[in-house]
Amino acid sequence: MRVFVTTEQRFARTSDLCVWAPAGPAYPFWMRYLDVFEEVVVIARVADVPYAQREWNRADGSGVSFFRIPYYVGAAAYLKNYLPVRAAIRDLTRNMDALVMRGVSVVNRSLLSSLMKGRPFGVEVIGDPHDVFAPGSVQHPLRPFLRWWLARTLKEQCKTACALAYVTSSTLQKRYPSDHDAFVTSYSSIELPDLALVKHVRQFGPIHSLKIVTVGSLEQMYKGIDVLIDAIAICRSWGKSVELAIVGEGRYQDQLKDQVNQRQLSHVVNFMGQLHTKADMWELFDNAHLFVLPSKAEGLPRAMIEAMARALPCIGTDVGGIPELLSAEDLVPRGDAVALAHKIVEVASGPGRLHKMAEHHLRIAHQYADAVLAPRRRKFLTHLREVTQDWKHSLRISRSELRHEETSLESVL
Repeated sequence: MRVFVTTEQRFARTSDLCVWAPAGPAYPFWMRYLDVFEEVVVIARVADVPYAQREWNRADGSGVSFFRIPYYVGAAAYLKNYLPVRAAIRDLTRNMDALVMRGVSVVNRSLLSSLMKGRPFGVEVIGDPHDVFAPGSVQHPLRPFLRWWLARTLKEQCKTACALAYVTSSTLQKRYPSDHDAFVTSYSSIELPDLALVKHVRQFGPIHSLKIVTVGSLEQMYKGIDVLIDAIAICRSWGKSVELAIVGEGRYQDQLKDQVNQRQLSHVVNFMGQLHTKADMWELFDNAHLFVLPSKAEGLPRAMIEAMARALPCIGTDVGGIPELLSAEDLVPRGDAVALAHKIVEVASGPGRLHKMAEHHLRIAHQYADAVLAPRRRKFLTHLREVTQDWKHSLRISRSELRHEETSLESVL
């Protein structure tokens, strides 16, 4: 049986028909669905490009193919491609086996409208559109409408799905509840093999210049990097020596660089772009003193869990699933640069606090190891497969009975 999986990530296809991931999930991620299904078909926007850039990763491969939705970026382009997108989805639903709606999107909204009544599907709830499109998180003229519409769509997905997997253990479940008869579990989509988890917590000696690292897409502003830059400026105005490494790329990178220049921080803030190997990321974490994620909206941040797995002390905002990872004493309000600066200075005041945080965060990270999460993912997919098989069997019987009734009627006539 094939499983079809929707995603909001965008991909590229070269002339040899290979599909590439400029950012986001590549082939190893989609292979996980092959634990239960024979084939994975990713439903995504795929643009044709003349060549693949060196840092891109292959997204398709053995057992993993792509169903191409007409490519668009932004609301205006979607409206222009509305009819082709709907036509593609109608064609898709005619030959679909099992279905997983990953996240929430206009494609999922169209699928909900096109699916046969009673058709089972699964949902992976990976974020909260109510927070993503909150004031100050995203700069978009349709932000209020998208906040309402996408949150409403996700609630409908969760209420009508036969199986749900949330990235949080309780936070998203409260806002987007399932039907009482649905199979429900929780797991992050993080890849955390044993090699990613350090064996021992390093000792923190005197810190002459605090090295902070943050990781997140710069495609929107909801990761709060602008707030962190302001907090760094405040720390330095207090005479504290701090440095910041920013990992990530996106259309707001130039705006954030302008902010760094205006704050006269260019000598202590480093935009590192994307790091394309786990080893590079681990090395960055191992050489840092503190990981800070001042998100304005969040599901369950994979980058924070990866930092915790390296026993790197972490600070975050009290949004989404972050409070499931961090103690209350390691949290700050969203959008508050002064509170964040105070927290940075507080935790860096002595090696004892950093060491205590590192020990606690490493223990939490072990709960997200592959060996822990993989069985939950398999149960979710297995349930979806079994329910889909039963539904398809019942549908065949119903159609057979209908044909028999039509034949009997014809014979009578």
